[in-house]
Order: sequence, then structure tokens, then C-alpha cells
Amino acid sequence: MSSGVKKAFGCGCGSVLAVVMVVSFVGWALSFMDGTAPIRQLQPIPDDVPPVHGEMVPQIDTGAEGRTSDQLRFWAEPLAQDIGVSVQAVAAYGNAELIAALAWPGCNLSWNTLAGIGQIETRHGTYNGKMFGGSSLDENGVATPPIIGVPLDGSPGFAEIPDTDNGELDGDTEYDRAVGPMQFIPDTWRRLGLDANGDGVADPNQIDDAALSAAHLLCSYERDLATPEGWTQAVHSYNMSNQYLKDVRDAAASYALRQPAI
Repeated sequence: MSSGVKKAFGCGCGSVLAVVMVVSFVGWALSFMDGTAPIRQLQPIPDDVPPVHGEMVPQIDTGAEGRTSDQLRFWAEPLAQDIGVSVQAVAAYGNAELIAALAWPGCNLSWNTLAGIGQIETRHGTYNGKMFGGSSLDENGVATPPIIGVPLDGSPGFAEIPDTDNGELDGDTEYDRAVGPMQFIPDTWRRLGLDANGDGVADPNQIDDAALSAAHLLCSYERDLATPEGWTQAVHSYNMSNQYLKDVRDAAASYALRQPAI
């Protein structure tokens, strides 16, 4: 990931996403036609930076063998229902927060900041840039079909990043593309990718690995995400856009309120 790469990790399908958002808004607006409000009224989103920490993650044995995020399903299930995110993704973000607290104790990373990034990047492993046929996390937490971004070929709004992995991760031997639920560029994954599901392989397509590796990036350079400066620098390390920063903040703040991001 590079602070000089604008929208390097997105799927590059803004127009498609815009159509999806319009359709969603129309559906929401139609809910008022019978004179009644939608069942759930969302609370106003605070503009604090950093966002308030979300629901406390219970302590588990993150050093145990296997997929330790499974230990958090009891915590993730009711939370996932409230915020409209899959249980696997919520558990992965919580697992990453706990591991980060041990690995980088001064970072103060919250699971809902990771979830804010996951929301904007790929809707937690579900948005792949296609109008129809989205992705989903399978039983092993792998985004299926894989989420591969647009080629970073220097087109307007995108950096030019020649291939760095011989197409091993992104299938492109000419240019790099962002990969997986948290949209890592192959070269960044080579430097920061970590195994969090205990299978011995760091896989950008697997949500536990992707979430912990995102934590690795955010906590780099001894950043303290409990401070406005540290949180801002961390999110900007993903994308230098101020709009991106605001979107991540709003999503993270919504999850702290136990409500969906909009």
C-alpha cells in the first residue's frame, strides 16, 4: 500500500457502486410511501477523530492452534446482526484487534476502524465491482470469487504500478492490482502480509489474514491510533483521499453505535 496511490485498493467501479447506492436509496425512500417510517431509525454519526472504540472484544487465546477468530463467534454473532456485517468478518476484525494489542501495544487499534476500512474497500469481502454476482466469504473466510481490483496502469485517478508478483496474486503479469477483502497491492502484501487463521499461509483473500495484515499496516511506524494525528496518518496510509478518511470514520463510528454503515 502506498500513500501516493490514489484509490489503488478500490475496485475502480465507482459508477457501478453509484448505481447500487441509488437503487438502495430508492428502496429506502419507498418505505415511507405508506406513511410509516422504516423499522429502525439510525442514530446521528459523530464526527470525532478517532472514532469511539466499538464493543469491547473479549479476551481469547490468540496463540492457540487453528483459526482463533472462531473463538469470537459468540461475541460477533449478535454484533454482526446489528451492524449488517457477516459474523466471519466481525470475528476477524476482533481477532486482529487482540493480536495487534499484543504485537504493537502502543497502537490502540480498534476492530471498528478495521471494519470501517473493510466497508469502504469491499463491503467486507462482498463487493467486487460487478453489477451482478458479488463475492462472499466461504466457510473458511475466503472471498469467493476472489476480489481483484482494476489494473494500476496509470489511468486517470490511478497510479501506475508495474507487475511485482508475476501475476501470482492478482493474475496480471503487466500491472499490479489490489487483491482481497482489504485490497492489498501484491508488493505491500509481500512486505506486510500475515497469517491469522493458523494454516501457515498468508493469503490476502482470507478475511482473518487480510484483517491482521491491515492492522500491521495501520500500526506501522509506531502510530498511536488513539490520537487524531495517529489515526489520520494510519487511514491515509491506505488512501490519501480526505473523502476516504471521512468515509472510513463514518463507517467506524456507525459500528461503534451498533448500527449499519450507510
